[in-house]
Order: sequence, then structure tokens, then C-alpha cells
Amino acid sequence: MSTQMKKYVIGLDYGSDSVRAVLIDTETGAELASEVHWYQRWKEKLYCNPGINQFRQHPLDHIEGLENTIKSVVSSSEVDPESVVGICIDTTGSSPVPVTKDGTPLALVDGFKENPNAMMILWKDHTSIKEANEINELAANWGGEDFTKYEGGIYSSEWFWAKILHIAREDEAVKNAAYTWMEHCDIMTYILADHKDLDTFKRSRCAAGHKSMWHESWDGLPSEDFLGKLDPYLASLRENLYTETFTSDQVAGNLNEEWAAKLGLTTNTVIAVGTFDAHSGAIGAKVDEHALVRVMGTSTCDIMVSSYDELGDTCVKGICGQVDGSVIPGMVGLEAGQSGFGDVLAWFKDVLSWPIDNLVLTSSILSEKQKEELVAEVNDNFIRTLAAQAEGIPMSEAVPTALDWVNGRRTPDANQELKSAMKGISLGTKAPHIFKALVNAICFGSKMIVDRFESEGVKINTVIGIGGVARKSPFIMQTLANVLDMPIKVASSDQAPALGAAIYAAVAAGIYPNVIEASKVLGSDFEAEYFPKAKQVEEYKAYLNEYKQLAEFIEAATKANKYEFQV
Repeated sequence: MSTQMKKYVIGLDYGSDSVRAVLIDTETGAELASEVHWYQRWKEKLYCNPGINQFRQHPLDHIEGLENTIKSVVSSSEVDPESVVGICIDTTGSSPVPVTKDGTPLALVDGFKENPNAMMILWKDHTSIKEANEINELAANWGGEDFTKYEGGIYSSEWFWAKILHIAREDEAVKNAAYTWMEHCDIMTYILADHKDLDTFKRSRCAAGHKSMWHESWDGLPSEDFLGKLDPYLASLRENLYTETFTSDQVAGNLNEEWAAKLGLTTNTVIAVGTFDAHSGAIGAKVDEHALVRVMGTSTCDIMVSSYDELGDTCVKGICGQVDGSVIPGMVGLEAGQSGFGDVLAWFKDVLSWPIDNLVLTSSILSEKQKEELVAEVNDNFIRTLAAQAEGIPMSEAVPTALDWVNGRRTPDANQELKSAMKGISLGTKAPHIFKALVNAICFGSKMIVDRFESEGVKINTVIGIGGVARKSPFIMQTLANVLDMPIKVASSDQAPALGAAIYAAVAAGIYPNVIEASKVLGSDFEAEYFPKAKQVEEYKAYLNEYKQLAEFIEAATKANKYEFQV
């Protein structure tokens, strides 16, 4: 690496609620500046309907965040704009966006600015369950290639084709106005880059391989014949998508003049191919073979990498895909995860907050200042107090059994029709008991993922936790260590996905020869390690069996009810 002058890179990480940028010294890995932007429209709950699992985001939330965060880190760090050599963007996924022929997000076009169907379909939007079922039915029975086999064998309503098919059927105007669709990580990269030919723009290998059934063995995306059997629109759309895909150590273009001026940078800054937040988070946490990186936020993504020799011809069943070059170019990236993790606890908080929101905060007895102070105090102490009391409940005391499926099940074996359930509630059950049951549930869901990997021959020696839950909740992390019966290390970076994106940017800019070498220098250290406690490991095995029994019952009941409804 050249030492002639300081060089810096920016990683931009789009989460479900906010976007954050970090500016990283490519020589030392030091974080010189960071900035977070919360999505204003999303915060106001616009364009969403949780009752039908509709979650949409306006592209302006993301574009405003892009400008505000990067401008802030460049300005506050006071680095020479010429020294910022690369930018890489990671996002949630699959979160597709309809765009016009010139690459404009459709929600920025007159006539579509307030239409939820023209916006980004967020990863946790489950309005396309019916379409996902159709894809799975066709893939299993049409007599041709099973295009789902490298995506765990089950296509999810959280993913690209199911979402597009649903919108096309629901909204003729959006279908006709959209020239193509782009993953969130691709459209944000396209906005910054000077390469403006959509037909040749470099799309993300991570997004395409894990969510769009892209694979080299069948020359890219699923065939027109297969897509046409779902809907003629999908077959025609395929022509406006892509054939090749690219890893995130590659250059998508340089920063274009418009955005260089907005951000206070120069057009010499390289823009790397986009990626997914979990994949870049794993890079930020120094992922290696046999290490499971758990990106723990509103949901989880569980990331592993494998050499070609070790994985061989195995198609791991029930996960979110295995893709050559995702995560670490030159290896196979494997992804699994839970549709609800932090969201499970956030849901419970919302339930318990109902009387505060609807009675206390509407009271005429309190002043507006008192209400604001009360809200701040409650938010600061709510989960912490629940966790402290839940942790104090002895294992011998009756705790309900719960499922973590408040937003369906991602893995193992995707099924977004499933709902959560709870058993064992009595008159002695209090809020901390239910909270403990929910913490147990998200940890048991994690255990099911680990067991699936290992049953499919993917060995796990190390577990690494990253994200807000990993850093802020010792209670959850200790429970997870006990349930998994494995030590868990916690990455010290607050922004591991953004740091991972910065690592990709450093490689794309030519500062490091490859991602592995860059992550050794720039990746996060570890701040804590949780070890399983033998007595509690044994006690949790009994609770895990109850979780499995409840899961089997609810899954069977869901299947039976679905059949009866169809008949």
C-alpha cells in the first residue's frame, strides 16, 4: 500500500430505519467521522400498512440521506477531497425499485410520487406471499431447471421476482411505466456513478445471486420460458435487466459531476459495485471459513463463506442462497437469517406502550414538555428494565414458550405465512416473563439455523455477533451463547456494515489487492465474548424441545387452515 499520501474511503450503510456513513483511513482503519440520517417519511409511517405486511419506502428518504451523511463526514473530517478515493454502498435486500429508462426512480416521476407501488418494496414487505408460492410451485413441477436450488430450494416473498410480480398484477400503471427494476444497492450506486447506461451498468452479484435466482450455470437470470409461465410481463422484463453480475471489489464507475459538486468531492473518487448490508457486515467483522457472522438488528442475517472444495456440489437446503463471489470474491457466500429479531422485541414494546401513547400522552393533566420528557425516559429505560427483570427470573420459574415468527420465517425453509404463537400463559405471567419468552424464541430460531447449516455439512467453529443488539444486550447474548452452546464474540464497531462497505471501496480503489487482505487491516476488533454456562445449556435444551413442538403444531395448523380455505 502506498504511503505517499493519506487516502480515505467512505462506506454507506442503508438500514431499515436510517442510513449511516463512515469515513475510514485506509492505512490504519481509524474511523475519522460518521453520520446517521433517519428516514423522515418512514418515521412518519407513510406508505406502509402493517396489517397486510406492506412496507414501502420513498426514494427521497434514501437520496436525502445519501447527501446529508456523506457531506457531513467529508466536512467534519476536514480531509482533502482528492484524498477520498472510494465509496461503496450497502443496503437491505431484497428491496427492489421500479425505474424509468433513464434510471430515475419511478416515485420521483409526476403521477407516481405518492403511489406506494412505485416506491422501494422494503425487504420485510410480505404482500407477495401468493406470488412466491406460485414461483415455488412452478420451479418444482415445470419439468425444467429448478432455478431455486441455489437459494435454499424455496423462493421467498421477501425477494425480487415475487415482489415485482405482485406489483405488476396490482398496478397496471406502475407496470407500464417501469422500464426496469433495480435492487436498492444498485440504484443508489447508479445515482452516484458516472456510468449511465442501464443495459451495461454493473449489478450486484450479492443481490442477483441471493434474491433473483441468478446463476452462471444457466447463463444468468431464469429463462424467459420459465418467467413467461409465471407472467408474460416477467419474460419481457428480463430483456431490460442484466446477464452479468459483479462483485463489490469491482469498479462501477467514478463519482459523477453532479454528485461530486453536491458532496464536496471530486470525480476521481471510485464508486464500487453495491452490496447487501449483511455481506458487508461480515467483511467488517473479519469473516473467515467456519465462522458464522450474525448481523443482529430488526431482523438477522447469518453469513458464512466456504471454499469451493469444501462445499463441493452441496446445495444447502432452506437457506437464502449460496453464491459464488458474494461476501468474499473467490469464495462461496452463504446466507440465512430470521425475519424478526429486534423486531420481535420492538413489537412487544409497542404493545406495552399502548396505554402510554393513547391515555397518558393524550392527557390534559400533563404539559407538552412533561410528555416529551416522559417519552424520552420511557424509551431510554423500557427494554433495559424489562431485560433486567427477565434476567432475574430463575430457570425453575414458569416462563411461556413463544415463537419468533412475528414477521414470518426466513430460514430454515422460508415460509412467510407463518405467524408467532405463545403457550404456557397463566395468571402468574407478567411482562418480564413474556419478554424472556420472546428472547428465548429469537435465540431458539437462531439455533435452528445453526443446526441446519451443520446438518448440511457446513461446519461452524466460531460465532460473531454484530449490530446494536449484539453490543447493547448482554442478556440476549448470554442467552444466545447458552442456547447455541458456543462462545460468541462481539465486534466492537458500531457500524460494521458501513465499515465492510468501506473495505470493498478500498479494494475497488486499488489500495489493497483483495478483500481478505483489506479486512485484516481495516476490519473491526472484538470487545466482548460470551461463553456458554454448562448448567443453563442443559436447562435450555428442554425449553428448545418445547419451542420445536409448538413450531410443529403451528406450522401444521397453518398448512391445514390454508388448505381448508382454498377448498
